[in-house]
Amino acid sequence: MAAMSGVPALAQVAEPGAGKAAGTARTITLQSAHVPGDVAVRLYTPPGYGQGQALPLMLFLHGGNGSEKDLLAFTPAIDAAIHAGMIPPLVIATPSARRSLYMDFRDGSERWETFIMSELLPHLRASLSVSAERRHSFIGGISMGGLGSLRLAFKHPDSFAAVAALEPAIEPVLSWADVGPNVKFWRPDRVVQPIFGSPVDLDYWAANNPATIASNDPGRLVNLPIYLDVGDQDMLYLHQGVEFLHRILFDAGVGHEYRLVRGADHVGPSLVPRVLDALGFIGRQIRPPDWIDDNVRKVRASFDEVKRAMGMAVAEPDPRRIRGL
Repeated sequence: MAAMSGVPALAQVAEPGAGKAAGTARTITLQSAHVPGDVAVRLYTPPGYGQGQALPLMLFLHGGNGSEKDLLAFTPAIDAAIHAGMIPPLVIATPSARRSLYMDFRDGSERWETFIMSELLPHLRASLSVSAERRHSFIGGISMGGLGSLRLAFKHPDSFAAVAALEPAIEPVLSWADVGPNVKFWRPDRVVQPIFGSPVDLDYWAANNPATIASNDPGRLVNLPIYLDVGDQDMLYLHQGVEFLHRILFDAGVGHEYRLVRGADHVGPSLVPRVLDALGFIGRQIRPPDWIDDNVRKVRASFDEVKRAMGMAVAEPDPRRIRGL
């Protein structure tokens, strides 16, 4: 499984600046019959929280070997980005999910998906000044958390307005039977079998594999803005899995944003700016930019005339891809 032990050693990031208020980070603890033990959840609330309308909520899922504390590595940069107007104020929650893959285990012994969807989200919406509407509910994560965020969003597209997955720990296959050494060296059977069964239940694995979900039913994702990010130097070869998913989405006509980050690895100082880029994508879903303005429409119309003259079909821009609807 992908490890995120390098997060605390990230390079120094921008501070909010002299005289600028910082957001607040605190930890709450939840108990659930669905998962063993207490679940720590780190909460980030931005400057000015609680002084106005309910804010958007984002679940930000940590990677393998991580915990709720991983969120702390990014909060100074998030503060600075909010002050600079790069992203709108939002509340972020990171639950500590151990090495669960954010899954309901095949044998029912741990049910992390059920916990997140039926207990964590309702609790956050009831106890925090956040919107309960889908259009203001987001999910994302890094590595194992990127995988978890894609799975949860793809299985519950009516619950989230967008998903932003950074270096998601996904395999470049549609069936576990087809995985090779580039996957098994970091996700061996001893990690997979407690979750998917021993031997691995291939149908259960496929039903929870983001690429297989997208391949089998791409129509369910048409109204879900998707952001994919991975470094081209990823030490776990995760760029192979992310490229595989990108191609499935592209061929199916599912709008998404895909970034293969030149020179970036799985851990290290590239993660802070990449997280901010992902949050910028989320921000564009909250406050959609008007990128198709009158000048663009004029230029487009001139090309449309040429297309028609050649007998080509002409389609209007898809507003779901432009404005994150």
